[in-house]
Amino acid sequence: MEIGVVFQIAAVGILVAVLNQVLNSVGRSEQATMTTLAGLVIVLFWVVQYISELFQTIQTLFKL
Repeated sequence: MEIGVVFQIAAVGILVAVLNQVLNSVGRSEQATMTTLAGLVIVLFWVVQYISELFQTIQTLFKL
């Protein structure tokens, strides 16, 4: 895994946290929740690709 992916995930986390705080302070908690869920979905799409690579590597390693 490249270090750039870790920084991208961290950047999304920071952005979502800031947006969440701003939206909650304005009184729009529903939109803050949706923002958090959107950030989670984006990060999960990135992570699923790496998990798929991991399983393929394991299959190749053990020749399953």
